[in-house]
Amino acid sequence: MNNFGLLDALTLIGALGMFLFGMNMMSESLQKVAGNKMRSILSSMTKNRFIGVLSGIIITSIIQSSSATTVLIVSFVNAGLLTLGESISVIMGANIGTTITAWLVSLIGFKFSIAEIAIPLIGLSLPFIFSKNDKRKTIGHLIIGFSLLFLGLEYLKTGVPDIKSHPEILNFLQNYTNMGFLSILLFLLVGTILTIIVQSSSATMAITLVMISQGWITFEIGAAMVLGENIGTTITANIAAITANINSRRAALSHTLFNVFGVIWVLIIFYPFTKMVGYIVNFDATTHENALYALSMFHTLFNLCNTLIMIFLIKPLETIVCRIIPNKNTENEFALKFISSGILQTGELSLIEAEKEIELYTERTHRMLSEAKEYSLCSPKDKNNHAERIKHYEDASDNTESAISDYLYNIAATPTSKELKSTIRNYLYLTSEIESVADRCYNISRLITRKNSDNITFSQYQLSKISEVFSLVDSHFTTLEECLKTKFSDQTIKARIFDIENQINKIRYDIKLENIEKVNQGEHSYVSGIYFMDIIEECESLSDAITKIAKDVKLK
Repeated sequence: MNNFGLLDALTLIGALGMFLFGMNMMSESLQKVAGNKMRSILSSMTKNRFIGVLSGIIITSIIQSSSATTVLIVSFVNAGLLTLGESISVIMGANIGTTITAWLVSLIGFKFSIAEIAIPLIGLSLPFIFSKNDKRKTIGHLIIGFSLLFLGLEYLKTGVPDIKSHPEILNFLQNYTNMGFLSILLFLLVGTILTIIVQSSSATMAITLVMISQGWITFEIGAAMVLGENIGTTITANIAAITANINSRRAALSHTLFNVFGVIWVLIIFYPFTKMVGYIVNFDATTHENALYALSMFHTLFNLCNTLIMIFLIKPLETIVCRIIPNKNTENEFALKFISSGILQTGELSLIEAEKEIELYTERTHRMLSEAKEYSLCSPKDKNNHAERIKHYEDASDNTESAISDYLYNIAATPTSKELKSTIRNYLYLTSEIESVADRCYNISRLITRKNSDNITFSQYQLSKISEVFSLVDSHFTTLEECLKTKFSDQTIKARIFDIENQINKIRYDIKLENIEKVNQGEHSYVSGIYFMDIIEECESLSDAITKIAKDVKLK
């Protein structure tokens, strides 16, 4: 047996790099190919927990990697395409789907590997790669990414010669198989560590099947290793979620807790459970072939039973992971919620992250407007610190606008279609205009602060008109939010924006005339009238910005 040298180490590192590069290319290409349709597809796939489980089974059965499926699900959660609860059901299905590999090994006698057709697939992709059509070129990248992922996975398995190519190195472990339940716990740990090293529970399952077929370990010890493999396979998604947003980390953690819970309850009834499995497949300890079937059946029944139990406990599991990973940004009104370091940095799925962040930014700016209205109508003696809160809103708004813009520029810097670049330009304009609305709210706050410093008090007439104008502007902003949710495609909603704009312009003109008349009649002072009209003018300018957004932004 050859020693594990520098070349072997570099091969292993290169295999890991190929796997990760293929994973990234496949994920990015999938986003581009699916586009905005991905959102509706995933919505239908996860409309209830049972269909979510089924979709996880199907996806993992196709790509033969629960780790890859879980990483993909974490990506979808990061993009806001799946909720935490929906992702948990798909992850449950992924655990069941991965059991197919064990049955292929047991029934066919060799491990089915997509890597065997990876090179021909790359050859098939070449015409697509050199196509001038963006869609076909992306399909070519998708095929190459898919091929490189499984080539990398294959080299990962063969790149550890002492484990995969020479499983006899593990022969010494049979010395630890006669220690009762302690042996079960020991080999559970061995299965966990092996899976973390190989980064594939399917590969570790194949190793376990080789060991049991050679008679080095018993069926019970093999079952213990399978339990460990189910824990070890969760590491990949947790690593992928480290730099993702909070819900992505929660989704990855839910996978770990789901599998750990399953391992705990199976350990409690371990011997009765293994005896039941042996009875189902007519297991005979002296027949290695039956042992293969027994181990595959154990793997399948474990995941099936665990899913049947946990599918009704998704809500409690969701609550637990939220408590373990709490939201640390609750004190920041403008903390980014959807945009993070980003697992998905290209295509429509990345744009969805920006879309959702802009919607949230708009809602928070609307709250800033409400704060400005309260400040305008309150008594100068009111100590509610409206000015301080509005100043905090303004500073945070500037930071949010900058973060969203940077994210959009990063998306635009990647290979994207002309249509997508046009949409990005519109979102950049929209974000800038929302920030200008926040500036108007801040200007109103500064006006009120100066008025109070000058000991100016508004009359009941002035307060009523300020309230009337603010109510119209508030309605204007609400209609803008409705427009944004429909991507400005609903002409009826857009028409309401222009109608409200006309109402605001008219009332501003009427108030201006009335203000001159009331100053002349001495109903309120000239200085009071100036502050009064300045607030009305700022509200009208804010309304103009909203109308400008509805007029100029074209997202479809």
